[in-house]
Amino acid sequence: MPPIQAGRARGAGTPPPAAGTTRRPGTSSAPRSRRRPLALRAMKLVLLLGIWGGVALAGLVLVLAWDLPRPDAAQAATRRPSVTLLAANGSVLATQGDLFGEAVRLRDLPPALPAALLAVEDRRFRSHPGIDPVGILRATLANWRAGEVVQGGSTLTQQLAKNLFLTPERTLRRKGQEALLALWLERRFSKDQLLEIYLNRVYLGAGAFGVDAAARQYFGIPARRLGLWQAALLAGLPKAPSRLNPRASPDLAAARAAEVLEAMLETGAITRAEMDAALAAMRAQGVLRPALGAGWFADWVLDDLAERFPGNADLVLRATLDPRLQRVAEARLLALLEGPGARAGVTQGAVVAIDAATGAVRAMVGGRDYRASPFNRATQAQRQPGSAFKPFVFLAALERGHMPDDIVSDAPITLGGWSPGNGPRYLPRGDLTFEEALAGSVNTAAVRVLVRGTQGGPRAAIAAAERLGLHGRFPNDATLALGTGEVTLIELAAAYAAFTNGGRRVEPWGITGATAEGRALPAPHAAPRQAIAPEHAQMMRRMLEAAVARGTGRAAALPGRAGVGGKTGTTQDNRDAWFIGFAPVRGGVLVLGVWLGNDDARPMDDVRGGTLPARLFREVLEAAGG
Repeated sequence: MPPIQAGRARGAGTPPPAAGTTRRPGTSSAPRSRRRPLALRAMKLVLLLGIWGGVALAGLVLVLAWDLPRPDAAQAATRRPSVTLLAANGSVLATQGDLFGEAVRLRDLPPALPAALLAVEDRRFRSHPGIDPVGILRATLANWRAGEVVQGGSTLTQQLAKNLFLTPERTLRRKGQEALLALWLERRFSKDQLLEIYLNRVYLGAGAFGVDAAARQYFGIPARRLGLWQAALLAGLPKAPSRLNPRASPDLAAARAAEVLEAMLETGAITRAEMDAALAAMRAQGVLRPALGAGWFADWVLDDLAERFPGNADLVLRATLDPRLQRVAEARLLALLEGPGARAGVTQGAVVAIDAATGAVRAMVGGRDYRASPFNRATQAQRQPGSAFKPFVFLAALERGHMPDDIVSDAPITLGGWSPGNGPRYLPRGDLTFEEALAGSVNTAAVRVLVRGTQGGPRAAIAAAERLGLHGRFPNDATLALGTGEVTLIELAAAYAAFTNGGRRVEPWGITGATAEGRALPAPHAAPRQAIAPEHAQMMRRMLEAAVARGTGRAAALPGRAGVGGKTGTTQDNRDAWFIGFAPVRGGVLVLGVWLGNDDARPMDDVRGGTLPARLFREVLEAAGG
């Protein structure tokens, strides 16, 4: 009998190992049978997660795509009609609405422009499928380190998707839609096509969409003529177009352009020498071409635009404004206000220039600084004209049969307790001709002409002024002779035009022509019409020329130029000072009106119409070159 211990060692009922088999110590067949169900369960779980993940992803895509705009409707997106106002020489004065330039092809642009854009906005544009995981991770890390959003992870294609199809709201849903559209755009267009669409549609500030519109808006040139620093400046604007554009902040625009040039250097798009040359050119030229302060003119001429040009078409308007004369008027007025005007307590002024034959406005400066105060002192401010109103008093007398050589006394006069004076500088002369009285701006003589020479008193003078276009508030008493009514500078200047054009009344106007999407539109304006007899106009011209030749307007005389005339005006306590005059220029006669004063009617320090205003009249015409 075999030993009992040997049978116990194998265990009862345990079959002996099969012949030729061995078993490792400490192993058994039970774990292998358990591993099979675990692996199966894991595979099932992965499959299940994959299925439900796919369902969830499909649901997410469905939710994101539910209200996505149709991609093929991108070009039909609504926008505000644009209005482009051009000066007489074709340069841009102002724009309104959404301004689009010409659609440019990538091959027609300077290579620096797309290179600058990619260097600063999306360096992996050529390699990613529309979404850049590396860029997202980089931006996330940078934002986490800074504790705020300092970098964006959107690709150029995502920006294009947002610009073409989506709103600028910042939500996870909108970002998801942006990613879907970016993937669709990448499948639909080539990289060059995407870049081209972006450059033609991106908003670059000041109402300009696309690089061509922005190049014309900021530099006055088409996009195909951009230099390196200009391309860098435009490429830097998508980051914050309203804040970084050179119209809003030239300094910030220049700093951003320098950053873009640095990025181009890092990517190898330019060399160090090219970057230094571009920075030097930017400093020398300035980031924005010298702009006219024609905001007052633009506001005035576009005020009734909807009534004159109804519809939603893009408009291009050609204006009457002469950029050279406008710049001269702006510069000379500012120099006067900052120099002798500041010493005399003058803080504001206005200048308007009108073609005497037609009423076309050639220049308009409505104040010291349009950005600080868009209120137009040339068209909106109602001020007392002082002695600049006297020509209408003398005109009414001429129309009643008087002549420039008729006699009037300068002796004191009292009417109802009111006694006008002639000022401390006036030396009594006794009897004067009408011409001498107007040239010397003699108050007592003007009052006598009003009450005795017009055969209608104040009403006759008011009627004469209204026939020539003055519509202010006028007193019906003898103080009218001293200019106690209220007028605007532009109306007063336009009324003087009749004294030089044969007696025709002109209405100031500013648009010579208009086109809407290539179609010419009528741009009518009131035609000059006869308001006073030509012989009376000639007499008034002669008398006003005498005022410049030997009267209170001598400071306005232009050496070597005949036919210059005008009238000074000063109100009580030197609150307003005027000079309204005319002079022959190339192509006709120009009426130039000047007003100086303070918005709060604070008195100036001995500023009279024959001093700073007459001097400004002369300086503007001399600098403009006639």
